[in-house]
Amino acid sequence: MKLNEILKRNALSLSFEVFPPKNDTSFESVKRSTVEIAALRPAFVSVTYGAGGGTSKYTLDIAKNISELYDVPTLAHLTCVSSTKDMVHRKIEEMKAAGIKNVMALRGDLTPELEQTDRSKWDYRHAVELIRELKESGADFCIGGACYPEVHPESVNQSEDIRYLKEKVEAGCDFLTTQMFFDNNLLYAFLYKIREAGIAVPVIPGVMPITNASQVERAVKLSGSFMPHRFQSIVDKFGTSPAAMKQAGIAYATDQIIDLYANGIKNVHVYSMNKPDVAAKILDNVSEILK
Repeated sequence: MKLNEILKRNALSLSFEVFPPKNDTSFESVKRSTVEIAALRPAFVSVTYGAGGGTSKYTLDIAKNISELYDVPTLAHLTCVSSTKDMVHRKIEEMKAAGIKNVMALRGDLTPELEQTDRSKWDYRHAVELIRELKESGADFCIGGACYPEVHPESVNQSEDIRYLKEKVEAGCDFLTTQMFFDNNLLYAFLYKIREAGIAVPVIPGVMPITNASQVERAVKLSGSFMPHRFQSIVDKFGTSPAAMKQAGIAYATDQIIDLYANGIKNVHVYSMNKPDVAAKILDNVSEILK
């Protein structure tokens, strides 16, 4: 099923993200975790590609396995930053052969090695170029793109960021998924600004349950997320107790999700970090709301 069909429904939904293993030896354990998350029957499951394509060979395997076992729609990520056009064309053909209907088109993270290379020689420098390739492939994918409620770390300002975002939508993005954020008011302000700019495609907010204190620094580094005082107080108070921090982090993420639903957001995506127990607890916390 294409995700734009799900996004058209007048119903609340919850989806999860999983990621492939970092190496061959951990494939089976990661596969089990992704299957357990799919067994929760979310609206869909997104499967990441791996920084620099390092674990990308498992993306399609995991997406296909989830679809076949549980008939859960999947969203396969595809990055282009370290790829040639031939590599991307081959990957598109592999996706078509695997029956993939939904693709998340991303530039991908810049590794320290990539940052030292001459970008003028890259086949792809921006996600919009990948989106155009996908549209021209004739595969009829439902294409997703990423957006940053708190501005892309490489953008000069939010106006520039929204201008580039509009280019992605005009190139063929069917929907957008946000990077993580911890203050819903920042999302609501962002949504107002992009609607004013003429961006009308569905936007799926992405929520990250912070279940251990070490995740905070990484979250800030990856997305430049603002940490509200309320959330920072939770980390300061419970960060040294793994069990307490996990419980508090799930509660905070649940509170974010409920607030999003209460304010008219219909679809929410959870960055579950391959943790079936966290995904299950959040789903249970909103089970009556989703009915």
